[in-house]
Amino acid sequence: MLLTLASVLSLTATNLQADMVDEILDDQILPAMQALAESSQDLAEVAGTICRPGATPLRDAYGQAFDDWIRVSHLRFGPTETDNRAFALVFWPDSRGKTPKTLAKHLREADPDLLTPEGFAQSSIAGRGFYALEFMYYDGHFASAEPHAYRCALTTAMAQDIAANAAAIHQDWQGSYADQMRMASGRYQNKTEVKQELYKSLNTGLQMLADMRLGRPLGSFDKPRPKRAEAWRSGRSQHHITLALQALHPLAIALAEGNQDLMEQLDAAFQKPILRAQRLEDPRLEGVADPAKRFRIEALQQEVNDLRALIESDLGPSLGVLAGFNSLDGD
Repeated sequence: MLLTLASVLSLTATNLQADMVDEILDDQILPAMQALAESSQDLAEVAGTICRPGATPLRDAYGQAFDDWIRVSHLRFGPTETDNRAFALVFWPDSRGKTPKTLAKHLREADPDLLTPEGFAQSSIAGRGFYALEFMYYDGHFASAEPHAYRCALTTAMAQDIAANAAAIHQDWQGSYADQMRMASGRYQNKTEVKQELYKSLNTGLQMLADMRLGRPLGSFDKPRPKRAEAWRSGRSQHHITLALQALHPLAIALAEGNQDLMEQLDAAFQKPILRAQRLEDPRLEGVADPAKRFRIEALQQEVNDLRALIESDLGPSLGVLAGFNSLDGD
């Protein structure tokens, strides 16, 4: 039976879409989720043996696990949504200061039931995850808080909770969710919905960069907010911006597969903010309060917004999808 040109093109497009999803899963998402699970388990093990917040092995383990989360932080769907796992890993932004209040309450009450995996999993999300642990390791008040023994046990419980959530996310991806995306089954009715999910996560990551990781500390020219920068206590604010851009870059290129011109455009458009982010030399984004340095951070934010505009104007239509709502949009 002879195939028409339209049939050939349709089959080619279908195979390309299938390859695109497989590539993103096998080369990006699944290895990144495995890395998060493994480094989080390492953190839990180190936290269980070292209680000195300033100890290099402990801070290295914390930094590696946090890095691995940032690399997947735009994938706010499926396994990360289950049981509020993403919020349990990263309760940020904390505009009302709930995290230090929750941690102070834990230390004051010294409840032994909280130290069990089941008890801690039922506790306030504000006291869980990487940002809460940052207080315990990098904030002088919490890093030396009494009672010492309970503080040590609490940080161990916090690290174990991170590991449990990371392991559950990884298990769900490996167990069924990746196959749902490959086969366009379960929550997906067709390949277009799968592409829409991946495209939406790319857009979400860029929105988080522009509006939160950069926008929150920038505030306004008259009222900059450097203490609203992400993970400023541990000096990771600039680092997170670079990591996020580097994680989003290959996702965008993979989604543009088959369109060489667009792939080259996106590659160039990502290189600019990545290079600028690396050259900031401002770990805590304190430069937002210095007029001489602020323009560099504003320029970075503009480049991220330009990149997002390119993705919405060119990549979305090429995939036949729209950004849609995401976890940052609210109701």
